[in-house]
This record gives sequence, structure tokens and C-alpha cells, in this order.
Amino acid sequence: MTEQTNPNLLPTSIKGVLQRILVVIVGVLAVALFLLWPVFSNSPVDYADIENHFKYGSIGSESVNGIPYWIWKVLPELFPEKLPGKDYTSLGITWEEGKEMPVGFTKKTIGFPRVGITCAVCHTATYRTKEKEKPTIVTAAPANKFDSQGYLRFLSATAGDSRFTADYILDEIKYNYRLSWLENLLYRYLLIPQTKKALLQQKEQYSWTDSRPNWGSGRIDPFNPVKFNTLKLPKDNTIGNSDMMPLWNQKMHKGFALHWDGLETSLTETVQTGAIGDGATKKSLPVADLQRVEDFIQELPPPKYPFAVDEQVAAKGSQIFANTCASCHAFGGERTGTVIPVEEVGTDRHRLDMWTQEGADTYNHFGDGYPWDFKNLRKTNGYVSVSLDGLWLRAPYLHNGSVPSLQDLLEKPENRSQVFYRGYDVYDPKKVGFITEGDKAKAIGFKYDTTVTANSNQGHIYGTDLSGEEKKALIEYLKTL
Repeated sequence: MTEQTNPNLLPTSIKGVLQRILVVIVGVLAVALFLLWPVFSNSPVDYADIENHFKYGSIGSESVNGIPYWIWKVLPELFPEKLPGKDYTSLGITWEEGKEMPVGFTKKTIGFPRVGITCAVCHTATYRTKEKEKPTIVTAAPANKFDSQGYLRFLSATAGDSRFTADYILDEIKYNYRLSWLENLLYRYLLIPQTKKALLQQKEQYSWTDSRPNWGSGRIDPFNPVKFNTLKLPKDNTIGNSDMMPLWNQKMHKGFALHWDGLETSLTETVQTGAIGDGATKKSLPVADLQRVEDFIQELPPPKYPFAVDEQVAAKGSQIFANTCASCHAFGGERTGTVIPVEEVGTDRHRLDMWTQEGADTYNHFGDGYPWDFKNLRKTNGYVSVSLDGLWLRAPYLHNGSVPSLQDLLEKPENRSQVFYRGYDVYDPKKVGFITEGDKAKAIGFKYDTTVTANSNQGHIYGTDLSGEEKKALIEYLKTL
């Protein structure tokens, strides 16, 4: 009889070769599927309701910078020790009841579901009138809780962990969702390894932040990432840490200089550069969707002060405002919306020095060859005298968020709070700002020390010579704006 060969008894060397060939075939198949799948699976993310579109609609950040949804979803479960609390909300991220994604985050399918961010992540606030109260969410307000730097560092920290492997992550995903064989293939051989690589690359791209003061809750360095990562300009030693800004009521801001230092004069360009700063690319920039955002913030009114106002005292304050503040801060004021030289206003100049003429020139050519283009970016010598609509919800004050309340702002710099805590959203109607002291604020908030570089609370001494009664009346009026 002829001896039959048992296929299970192949020499070990041959079995090893076959296994390696199989891995290569699977890898090639996965790559092919990864490249081709977006062609057949690319769903738009927009909303009929314009406010929901602002909060959750895509601004084009997912195609290159989006994180695979299921990886993003399980990271807090797998790496809770790398968060200040138990989930994404501990980074000041806001979640509406019944919503799949938090405010300022979008889920878009480009081949596979990806998570990106929207304008609302930096431009949505919450407040509570008392401790045990459901937060009120205010769209287009400056984000008062979100720790954007903490979010970036959390993602990078997970990728640097040796447990960031396909086996570890897929086991957790399977508790939440049953992946198809194709999804399992993609996640195991491509999405998880590529996400790890991309997040580690992101850590390297933001390594310059390690040698500078932390941003903290409600603040961001808005243009150094653009200079270094998008425009590929050489790294310098500038610090751009600054407060988020409100976006409401833009139709009343027509003709005003934009951003804290007035580096832009076009609202359309400001919205588009904002999307690029949040991860959109030249090819993915959704001009029509961003026009909807622009239309929304043009008409959105500022939020009304949620507490009672003493109308008689506010009427007296109105006259003080007209005599003391209106020329720079009232709609129609001769200097409202213009750039005031930093030597006059006297506030910390680091944010101003961060933006350079080279940055403006380079950005104005960024869109060359595309249907959209930039031409209004510039370098200035000071800070904008902003209008004060919705002022009550803009705390902390000044461009770097160094003054916790209106009461503090009307004090001379040496009498303002030197150390306080940002990120606690319970409101203080007496001081007109958020509560920034005490155990709760300390437990939740970011410690803001005005002696740290770029955190100075100097300058803007306008109104500090008013009497106590005049200050009280002025503050009462400012609540109504």
C-alpha cells in the first residue's frame, strides 16, 4: 500500500512559512478593504435642526484625524487611570441626555465609523444656579469646562501603554458591539495598529506643549498648533494660552476684528480656519456645511442672565457704562471691535506675540488652488475691544481668563484673585462669574496661578477707580447685556 501523507504532520518549517503567507494575504486583503471601503461607505453627517448641526454635524475633521468609533468608545473603560475621573465627562466634556455622542463630537462613517470634533467642543458652556441642579447647556458660549489639552494627552497616554493591542481592545469592544468578520479584520490588522501609530505621532506633534504652561479648563493655545502642525513653520518659544470666545450674535459684530488679537476680519474665513484647526484638511473642508454654521451664529442671540436683576440699580449702571465703557464696548462705540494697542490696555502680551507676520502670510496662501481661499489673516499690535453681549457667561475674564469675576475685574490688579480654580460650573451671581474657590471648585477645577508665565491678570484698569456704589451699579447693568 502507498503510504498516505497526513497534512497535519507537515514539517514545522513549512507550517511556519504557510502561516506567514496567510498573515501576508490577510494583511493585503485588509489593506485593500481599508482603501476601497470608503468609496462604497461614506455617509454625510448633517442635521435638519441647525443647533444640532452646530453641535454634532461634521466639519470635515474625520477623514484624516478621526478616531475609529469603537476604539474611542472603549478607551475610558480600558485606561481609567489615565483620566481625572471615570469617563470623558471628567475632562469637561458635556453629554446631552439621549444623545449618542457628547456635544462637540461627531460620528461619521467613512469606510468605518470615525469620531471627529466640531466647533461646539470649544464653544458650548454649561452653568448651574445651585449645586444640585441639572446643568443648562448654552450653545456657542465659550467652553468653561472642557480640558482640550487633557483630552489630547489622554489619547496619547493610552497609545503609549503596552496594553494598547488588538487583543486587549477587541475584547472590550465585543462587550459592547458584535463586530462583523470584516470589521474584526479591519480593527485587528489595521485600525488598532494605525490608531496607536497616529496617536503616538500626535503626542510628538504636541510635545512642544510639555515645556509651556498647561492650558487648563476652558482655555486653548489656538494658533501655535496651526503654525507648527498645519503650516509647518519652525517651532518658537511663544505661548498662546487663551480663553475660548463666544460665537453668538455675529450679525451685530459685522466689521469687527475677530479673535482676541484681531488677526482676522472675515467671519467666513474664521469659521473655515476654525474647522482646519479642529482637524479638517484642504480636501475635506465642507464649505457648505460651514456656511450653515456661519448662518447659525449670525442669528443666535446671547443668553439671558438667569437670575433676578435690580432694575433701578441697573438703570444707574447704564449711565456709568455710557460714560466709562461704551466707547470701547457698546455696539456703535467708536472703538468697539477695533484693536487697542497692548501698551494701552496693559494685559499679558504672550497671546499677541504668539501670532506672527510669517504665520499670517503663510496661512493666507494655505488655500491656493482651492475654491475657498484665505486673504484676511494679519498681524496686529494689540487686543480687540470686544462687545459685551452675553458678558455674564464669559467668565473668567480677559483674553487669558485670568480674572474670575466682574467684581474682580473692577479691582486694581493687585487686589484681584491671584490663585483660583477654573472648570466648576456653579454660578456666583454676587461676583458675576463661576464659583472659583472652596472644596468643590478645587476638587473639580484647574488651578489657575496668575504668577505663571502668560497667566498675568495685569492691565485693563478701566473702571477700577469707580466708587463701591458705582461698581455695584455698573455690574448690575452688565448682567443685562
